[in-house]
Amino acid sequence: MDPWLIYLTLFAVGGISGALDVIGGGGSFLTLPLLIFLGQPAVIANGTNRVGIVLQSGGAVWGFHRHRVVDWRSLSWAALPATVGCIIGAYIALGMNDESFKKALAVLMVIMTGWILWDPIPRWQARSARAQLVPTWAVAGGFLFAGFFGGFIQAGVGFLLLAVTTLAGLDLVRGNGVKVLTVLCFATVGLVIFASEGKVDWPMGLALSAGRLLGGLWGVRLVMLKGHGWVKGVVTTAMIACALKLWFGS
Repeated sequence: MDPWLIYLTLFAVGGISGALDVIGGGGSFLTLPLLIFLGQPAVIANGTNRVGIVLQSGGAVWGFHRHRVVDWRSLSWAALPATVGCIIGAYIALGMNDESFKKALAVLMVIMTGWILWDPIPRWQARSARAQLVPTWAVAGGFLFAGFFGGFIQAGVGFLLLAVTTLAGLDLVRGNGVKVLTVLCFATVGLVIFASEGKVDWPMGLALSAGRLLGGLWGVRLVMLKGHGWVKGVVTTAMIACALKLWFGS
């Protein structure tokens, strides 16, 4: 495959994934399989995918900060436990062979598809009424687990973080502010870990990043034009197709 065609494909899919992340999350469930299908070893695909996550999250934090939505105090009660979990998850992922990682990715994609279809956050949000639904220790444990998941695979962690912030009593606006700041912190640490092991393809990662940055802007317009239900259907179909390819085509 011509290198320029590869980078153009990465840019385009990066745009789609950036839009999906703005809509709710799960964009990496498209970019990770793409990197693997393009011939990247699974562990390098896992590291390369994080380049765009860091840049996209940095832009999101800046945007939320401009609107005075970011709660910087969440660095201690959200970002810190998530970063600890990320370190553990990243080193476990680095120790897996390609075949095992592909199987794990396929299983997690199916599980996350079920989560998208279930979509419990609006119901939890209605019940919380800005009151914390679970004990403080459970909130910290939730961020620790979300960070572990992010360190291991990164994909879909936005859904988990929004669930934790909702259970902590935050509305979706403030919860998104905490989410993007938390992701920026632990994704940066995860990228450093993978890069220090030589598991990042920087040209591919930057091509994805450029698409992600533009896709984030496109995502807002897409939701307005097509609606949440249409987007959910597209994401679900794409994730199931990629999961089947990873499981049976590896």
